[in-house]
Amino acid sequence: MPRYDFRCRSCGATFELRRTMAQANDPAVCPQGHEDTVKLLSTVAVTGAGSGSAPQAPA
Repeated sequence: MPRYDFRCRSCGATFELRRTMAQANDPAVCPQGHEDTVKLLSTVAVTGAGSGSAPQAPA
């Protein structure tokens, strides 16, 4: 299940929620009970089990 990060505009707390993609844009309440929150843009790092180097273009 995807994880979404939020920040509370009232108290400044940041928190995460795990919810379905269908619920991604639903309002979130901060742990302190404030309803004025904003969803943060999250970055995802993907790594593979490759050879460790990028393929080189032919010369």
